[in-house]
Parts: sequence; structure tokens; C-alpha cells
Amino acid sequence: MKIRTIIGIFLLLIVTINSSSGTTKPITGTSDEIQQQLAKEKKKTDRHAKKANKKAYKHYWNMQSKTVKKSIKRNKKRQKKKARKMG
Repeated sequence: MKIRTIIGIFLLLIVTINSSSGTTKPITGTSDEIQQQLAKEKKKTDRHAKKANKKAYKHYWNMQSKTVKKSIKRNKKRQKKKARKMG
């Protein structure tokens, strides 16, 4: 089940990367206009990437069993404790 989940997330990431690399129209205008357009497109792609990552994260955790979730939570807590002692 873990392998299937990892493969699913990997495929989702590939799809999101390919969908964002579509054709873009050429940017024309003054320097300020170009900067504004680039910032606008960057914001749009960032929003889509964030949404896709959130969806993949949610899907991953929905696929996990209750015992796996508990185990991961305990390991995370143990790692935090260990890091506090070291630093």
C-alpha cells in the first residue's frame, strides 16, 4: 500500500509539472508592464502548485491507516525531542 501511495503522489507531481509548462503568450510592453505581468503569472503558478501539493498531501494522509498515522506522529515527536536535546 505504501508503494502504491508513493507512486500516486509521484504521478500527481508529474502531471502538475507538465500542466504548468503549457504554451505562454509573448510578453510585450514597457519594463514596468513586463514586471507586473511576470509577477502576476508567477503568483498564478505558485497558487496552482500550492493547491496541487495540498491535494497530494491530503490524499496521502487519507490513504494511510490509523496505526501508520500514530506511528508517524510518535516518530516525529521523538525526532523533535532528540533535536531539542542536541541543540
